[in-house]
Amino acid sequence: MKDQSMRRSLVDATRSIASKGLNSGTSGNISLRLGEDGMLITPTGISPEKLDAAAMVEMTLEGRWDGDFRPSSEWNMHAGIYRAFPQAQAVVHAHPDHCVALSCLRQGLPAFHYMIASFGGDDVPCSDYAPFATADLAGAVVRTLAERNACLIANHGMIAYGPDLATALARTEKLETLARQYMIASMMGRPVMLTADELSVVKDRYKTYGQQRPA
Repeated sequence: MKDQSMRRSLVDATRSIASKGLNSGTSGNISLRLGEDGMLITPTGISPEKLDAAAMVEMTLEGRWDGDFRPSSEWNMHAGIYRAFPQAQAVVHAHPDHCVALSCLRQGLPAFHYMIASFGGDDVPCSDYAPFATADLAGAVVRTLAERNACLIANHGMIAYGPDLATALARTEKLETLARQYMIASMMGRPVMLTADELSVVKDRYKTYGQQRPA
């Protein structure tokens, strides 16, 4: 039952980000961690409207899988994140327009807005370039995600992880929103960056942001 629920959640998530314009066609991929050495990931080359639960691929982090459907060609990125970051339970890789545009400039998102701090640092960096669907790209992404939970991928798109699928999806949508806002601000002038001290205050406030359990 849990396996079916996880499979269904990946189908729903894939359709959701496509409906919001964060992906088009068969681009992008989503996964969930399975135990210590496995993951459940969307298949390669199937459009969101044709996906069903049976098409989700169970595989090891070393790349072994069985079944009728091949895993996403970018499985290496997902596996690399699960190996490097024990807190990662879900990964979303997408190609939203504004993130892609910045990634093609090989430019990350600087501290123009306080919400940048929610991604773990003082910026959202852009990875070095490597060909898609390669171990080299996975390595570049993992290095860039040090002390971050999302990054841009050079000439490609973005990737985010979270402690659950809802968080990874929310970070994906937030990153695209901030990329769009940064590009709008940059067209109007030079955005004013927050200082290190200002960001430090934001990070402290984020520790108690949202619904908290009573002491």
